[in-house]
Amino acid sequence: MDLKNDILSRLINNKTTGLVTSINDLRDKEFSGSRLNAEERFALSNFDRYRINILNSQEDEEKFHNQYRQLQVIANLTDWREFLNESFSK
Repeated sequence: MDLKNDILSRLINNKTTGLVTSINDLRDKEFSGSRLNAEERFALSNFDRYRINILNSQEDEEKFHNQYRQLQVIANLTDWREFLNESFSK
C-alpha cells in the first residue's frame, strides 16, 4: 500500500510539464499492432502484477472500487518507466 501512496504522491507533486507515455499508452501501442521493447513489456507486466496485488488485498467492495479508480488514474497519468522498478516485480 505504501508503494501506491508513493506513486500517487509523486504524481500529485510532479512539477514537470508536457505529456508522459503512460501504461495505458503502452497498451494502446501494443493493441494497435506495434511491438513493445523488453523494458516496455516488463513495465506492463509489473503494473499488472501490482494492480492484481492491490485489488486482491481489498477487504470490501467499496475499498475495491476506490482502489480500482486510483489504479486507473495511475495507469493513465504515470510514466511507464516508474514500473521498471524491481519492487513492482515481486
